Amino acid sequence: MNKGIFWTVGSCVGFMAVVLGLFLNQWTTPRDLSAEEYKDLGVYFIEPSRNLTKLTLVDDTNSYFKFDDFKGKWNVLFFGFTFCPDICPLTMRQLQEIKKDLGDDSEKVRFFLVSVDPIRDTPEKLRVYLDNFDEDFIGLTGGIDQIYKFATQVNVPFSPVVESDDPFYTVDHTGSLVLIDPEGKYAGFFRAPHDSAKVLLALESLLNRKN
Repeated sequence: MNKGIFWTVGSCVGFMAVVLGLFLNQWTTPRDLSAEEYKDLGVYFIEPSRNLTKLTLVDDTNSYFKFDDFKGKWNVLFFGFTFCPDICPLTMRQLQEIKKDLGDDSEKVRFFLVSVDPIRDTPEKLRVYLDNFDEDFIGLTGGIDQIYKFATQVNVPFSPVVESDDPFYTVDHTGSLVLIDPEGKYAGFFRAPHDSAKVLLALESLLNRKN
């Protein structure tokens, strides 16, 4: 083959490879979404993000959890309980799949189960329960008054059960996923019911935002 033709063909192939690479990168790299696009995915932001009143909580290692511990990464919180027969295990399974699908981006976010049934949900029980889904998931519990105040701050009301003769009682609660930003502020929520693909798409964009 003539050297001139060889280099011309080579240059064309190289150019096409660069164009194809840029095209694929455009479609595979998470992009910034508009507020309306986030809403279409079920995400509603609080503008501006709200400071949280400090409360006394305990994590699944039986250590005090400070709200400053939310800082440094995005945080996704689900308020539920280990005796929950339906929505809780379903939601935790969805979060398990979402975390897996995030790949390396999963290092930029923490997932929490905040117990709305602290009387039965001891730190040890939370840890055993969460290990069924992901060892990195974090459980939070504490006094019922502290949990209720926390839930109220982030707009996820529930009906506390303080004394019950029924050992199999349930707790009425919402299914929203709360978002706390890397500054430790209440940033918004995912409205229930949750579509795993939509939550994943929203988190991919959120975790890769430049500001």
